[in-house]
Amino acid sequence: MSDSVALDPVDLQILRLLQNDARTTYRELAAEVGVAASTCLDRVARLRRSGVILGDQLRLDPTKLGRGLQALLLVQVRPHRRELIGPFVDRIRSLPESRALFHLTGPDDYLVQVAVADAADLQRLVLDEFTSRREVARVDTRLIFQQWECGPLLPPAAN
Repeated sequence: MSDSVALDPVDLQILRLLQNDARTTYRELAAEVGVAASTCLDRVARLRRSGVILGDQLRLDPTKLGRGLQALLLVQVRPHRRELIGPFVDRIRSLPESRALFHLTGPDDYLVQVAVADAADLQRLVLDEFTSRREVARVDTRLIFQQWECGPLLPPAAN
């Protein structure tokens, strides 16, 4: 059973436009997709109710906030048991340096994107918040040189 929601071309265009600029007004959206502003408002409300639109986010520049170094941490947790995973995930999500956390398959259990001030701050974070935890068996660090945003997320095209 699929959790996907049926979307028509107008819905898809609304989603594309909002992902490019979430501050676009309903009037601007309506003009762009060719419907009345009230219809556009109703459609966005339906997309929110159905869970397609999860919320609005404010993106910040980490460098301007004093966090000019970003890294990906590949973390192996041993033993990989539920009673250890919950507290580990809660702690990592609570760190101000954490940007994203992914639970993975394969040799690494987690991928954590972090933003820190500099190399010394990254070292402190890895030693104090990761490798000091008894369940963390290994941490591999990859520096992020550059990051790009990708296009809007839309459903797969029908074949």
